[in-house]
Amino acid sequence: MPLRIGYVREHFSSPLLQFADKDAGQTFTLVECPSGTGQLISRLSNDEIDVAIALTDPLISGIANGSKAYKLVGSFVSTPLNWAVVTGTESKYKSISDLKGTTIGISRYGSGSYTMAYVMALQHGWPVDDLKFQVNNDIRGLINSVSDGSTSAFMWEWFTTKPFVDGGEARFIGSVPTPWPSWLIAAHPERANSEAVSSFLTGLTAYVNAFNSEESRKTANVPFIEQKFGYPKEDIEAWLKTVSYPQDCSEIPTNVITDTLSVLERAGVVKRPDNGFDIDSFVNKEVVKLT
Repeated sequence: MPLRIGYVREHFSSPLLQFADKDAGQTFTLVECPSGTGQLISRLSNDEIDVAIALTDPLISGIANGSKAYKLVGSFVSTPLNWAVVTGTESKYKSISDLKGTTIGISRYGSGSYTMAYVMALQHGWPVDDLKFQVNNDIRGLINSVSDGSTSAFMWEWFTTKPFVDGGEARFIGSVPTPWPSWLIAAHPERANSEAVSSFLTGLTAYVNAFNSEESRKTANVPFIEQKFGYPKEDIEAWLKTVSYPQDCSEIPTNVITDTLSVLERAGVVKRPDNGFDIDSFVNKEVVKLT
């Protein structure tokens, strides 16, 4: 039975989409999760997917907070994610500092938009206990919430949000890059056969390396993203200058886990056990290599 791979249909997923086109459902099928990492984690828990390509911080915080639905099995994007801070076109908010004490829109609890709100608060010295949230499911719901004033702002990846800003539906008031590499890969520890997951990661690595090459950046990548996502050429070229992928998708640097836990602990998203975090418990060592 093919692996069910959960993913978010964004430009970051381009190497995965190229791999899927070639595989044609023989060894895996794609399951789109438009609401993001919170939805991916929920679907892992509910036996709707076997593998998730998702944001680093919610995956790590989920395991730290007790989730048994998945283990980390690999890396996908090795550069930070630039989270845009977005408000309504007619709102009174002019900068991130104006958001203190207001209600922030999120896609789901446990999502990247949720954990990054804590990172934003930490960077600006706000008490994290004061954060208030409203769940709006996806980017359409988030834009509606800042437009009708039920939330002050929300956080979403910069280039994914830019078409809505360019179209006059929303307004940027700042950005918060992640203090960690942005995307990891997780799999259910029992449903996802380790051999099948390892084979998938080997295949994905080949497509990631091809996409990540200087030659592809100059030639094939821009028209592929234009065709798949409809982004303007100048936005694609700007994004390609900021993103990098791992050389081996079946490896995770140990410091990615430890450094992320350190920031999330300071932000109040996770709580360190008395005997500290057991890093080995975050990964499926039959599949992934910690470096």
